[in-house]
Amino acid sequence: MQLVVGRIGRPHGVRGDVTVEVRTDDPELRFAVGASIVTDPADRGPLVIESCRWHKGTLLVTFQGVADRNVAEELRGTMLVIDSADVRPSDDPDEFHDHQLIGLAVVTTSGEQVGEVTDVLHHGQDLLVVRRSGRDEALIPFVRALVPEVDLEAGRLVVDPPEGLL
Repeated sequence: MQLVVGRIGRPHGVRGDVTVEVRTDDPELRFAVGASIVTDPADRGPLVIESCRWHKGTLLVTFQGVADRNVAEELRGTMLVIDSADVRPSDDPDEFHDHQLIGLAVVTTSGEQVGEVTDVLHHGQDLLVVRRSGRDEALIPFVRALVPEVDLEAGRLVVDPPEGLL
C-alpha cells in the first residue's frame, strides 16, 4: 500500500525549487538529501532530493534534474509516496498509522457488527469513517472513550458508542 508523504505545489523562484505540502510526521527523514521518492503519477518520478529547506513555514525542495521554473511547474500536483512497509511502527501502543486502521472490522462492546473502517479524517479531531451495510457511513471520533480496543492482529476495533452515534 502506498502512503502520500507530500504533494508538490507551486514553483518557488527561478532555479527549480518547489513548495511541498507535507503530509508526514517525519519530513526530515522523508525529504532527506539523496532520498529517492516515488511519484503518483508514476511517470513523473522517481524524484531524488537535491536540497531541502524550510522557508516561512513552507518546505522548499529541489529535485535532481529540475533546474528551472518551467520544469518545476510541470511537477505541480504530483503526489510523493512511500510504501507502507517503509513506515516504522510507533513505540506508543496507543498510536496508529491510518493504513493500519483502514480495513479493520468495527464491532461494539456487546459484539454487534457495525462495519469496516474505510478512511481516517484529520479535522481537529481524528474521525474514523465506517462503512455500514445498507446504511450511511458513520463518523466515530477516534478517542479511547469511544474506541477502547484496537486489535491489529485480529483485524478489528471495538467501539463503545454513546446513544445516537450509530
